Amino acid sequence: MRHWFYSFIIASLLLSLTFTSTSASSQWYETQGHASIDDDDIAVARNKAVENALKKALLVAGASVSSVQQVVNGLLTQDQISIRASGSVNAIELVDELHSGNLITVTIRADIFPQEKKCFAVNFKKSLLLTKSHLVNREQANIGKIYPIDTAIIKKLEKHLTADSNFTYSRSIFNSKTEFSRLNNSLEGERIKDLVRSLGGSTDSQYILFSEINDLSFEDQATNSWQFWQQGIYPRTLSLSFYLYSGFSGDLVWQKDYQDTAIWSFTKRKTIDVNSIIFWQSEYGSMINNMLTQVTKDIDENVMCEPSKGKILQVNGNKITFNLGRDHGVKIGDEFTLLHAKDFNSNEGKRYSGFNVSPYKVKVTQLTRGTAIAHTPDNSLFGNIQINDFAVRY
Repeated sequence: MRHWFYSFIIASLLLSLTFTSTSASSQWYETQGHASIDDDDIAVARNKAVENALKKALLVAGASVSSVQQVVNGLLTQDQISIRASGSVNAIELVDELHSGNLITVTIRADIFPQEKKCFAVNFKKSLLLTKSHLVNREQANIGKIYPIDTAIIKKLEKHLTADSNFTYSRSIFNSKTEFSRLNNSLEGERIKDLVRSLGGSTDSQYILFSEINDLSFEDQATNSWQFWQQGIYPRTLSLSFYLYSGFSGDLVWQKDYQDTAIWSFTKRKTIDVNSIIFWQSEYGSMINNMLTQVTKDIDENVMCEPSKGKILQVNGNKITFNLGRDHGVKIGDEFTLLHAKDFNSNEGKRYSGFNVSPYKVKVTQLTRGTAIAHTPDNSLFGNIQINDFAVRY
């Protein structure tokens, strides 16, 4: 039995802070929920089915499930569903409703902002791609001829992440610069998304990190020109901006600016090798090292509770291959949920990307360093799951 309000927008949720579906960190998930109709009370059963569907969506999104009953605590009638939320859910749509005997099945679409995070995925590392930094004011690198610092800093960050990060598995591309800084400066958000998704797809990366070196100047350089060198103390600034994007959705996940100053202990005409031990043991190099230690901690903090997503590379009967493996912390026997990428249009005609949460789960049976093979435990065949969909562990 279908109802006329299938695609009715259920409610705007009452949040302590207001989020919209265009929030960079929110994502639409479509799930099904089931409940038995007891004592012919369809409204209560519908509520329970929505709770069941919402819990699945929250788990896959990495959000808290402790408030599901608080979220779905209103009355469902034929013309409205009143819902209050405590911060994880921006909006819900009832997509479909089906009655079969005493069982009710609902399909919901939920826009979830994982504000109240619980670390379901701390045992898994997320693949992170580091890109060559952009030197905004190239002329500032003239003293010391430290133009290669745009690569040297990211190489050093990669070493920090390899040694100290508990939640990332990083790789890098330095052979060429990306268009990120130009697009970011021009506020071309959609083209940045296209760039990020392209890099994520071509490198099997869940996250892409861009950076900009905004300032390499000396403190007194702007006012005293070369006279500041006569003082014998040469404080040099380093200002860095980092941007972390989801390689799947193209959305900005985290952004932060860092700035510090340290003594430049080299003469003004000496050419400095920014990859040398002498540079990294100097006061200025030590300052950069300390900054990158903090960057590593900040990246870990922002990805540690996020679900680990792998892209499906092959589908064969009840078996899939996806691009997470031993290097990401995956083990034989681990279970993954499958997500089918699904775009849809809102009532206003705006296009959104989202995921349809598959009822199928798979268990890992074979591993390599970078891939896993998994089967459905009951040998059931997949429905609409296909290459470039996702396997997610929360």
